[in-house]
Amino acid sequence: MTLSRSSYAVAPAESSARETDPATTEAALDLLAGRTLVVLTGAGLSTDSGIPDYRGPGAPVRAPMTYQEFVATPEAQRRYWARSHVGWRRMGRAEPNDGHRALAALDPLLLITQNVDGLHEAAGSQRMVALHGRVADVICLACRETSSRAALERVLDELNPGWIERHGSAMTKPDGDVELDETEDFVVPTCGCGGPLKPDVVFFGENVPPDRVARCYAAVEALGTSGALLVAGSSLTVMSGLRFVKRAAAGGTPIVIVNRGATRGDALASYKLEVGCSEFLGELRDRVLRLSA
Repeated sequence: MTLSRSSYAVAPAESSARETDPATTEAALDLLAGRTLVVLTGAGLSTDSGIPDYRGPGAPVRAPMTYQEFVATPEAQRRYWARSHVGWRRMGRAEPNDGHRALAALDPLLLITQNVDGLHEAAGSQRMVALHGRVADVICLACRETSSRAALERVLDELNPGWIERHGSAMTKPDGDVELDETEDFVVPTCGCGGPLKPDVVFFGENVPPDRVARCYAAVEALGTSGALLVAGSSLTVMSGLRFVKRAAAGGTPIVIVNRGATRGDALASYKLEVGCSEFLGELRDRVLRLSA
């Protein structure tokens, strides 16, 4: 069964944000360093690249546009693209951080990311599934043709001169758009077939493509009891990521969760660490390299 991004249970409780003691962190590193890994990443991994997350400590409450809202009216589509046009300039300039680079060097059996920012690809990760797609791609909802976001951005610039300059101070949101209410004058092009354009990402309320889910399940199941699942920077609030933690737990696979703040998978984890993702992943990469030397 394919579950949507909006399949929620109870949200995680607030965390004390107390740093995990070094001995526990060392034990988690020891567990992971000698095992085949599948890694699941979330928005918390990209905060060091300047992209805010949804549910980290101190993050404001956000209500992203759902798929149903987006497809309902041209006004909703205009509102989305007006905000996203501003936010794209910031997300498009973001660069991989030490955590992204460490994961590229580790080259796990499979890297599953819930992020749409493309930073894992930019860091050089190869064996990966972008579970929710990539904001750098655009799809037509009528003919299903895909195209480059960069090409669309050039058209949006031509149709909306000065838009970026007028709204450049708007607050960035996690999915690459911004907080902006004045969108009535924004002009949005359509596909050559006349259909509406949408970023090729899985919105809340939209299903993750089944082939992506199947590939992730297969990798998690292949770990058995000798591998490990590492979660980095995800609160696991939506089922699209939590299901892989549940599948790993059902198979007896050890689970390590690195996230500042409680997650819905904490009760299933062998270790839950309140430490920085970039620092932990760098330590793990160094430890694995020492073992293989």
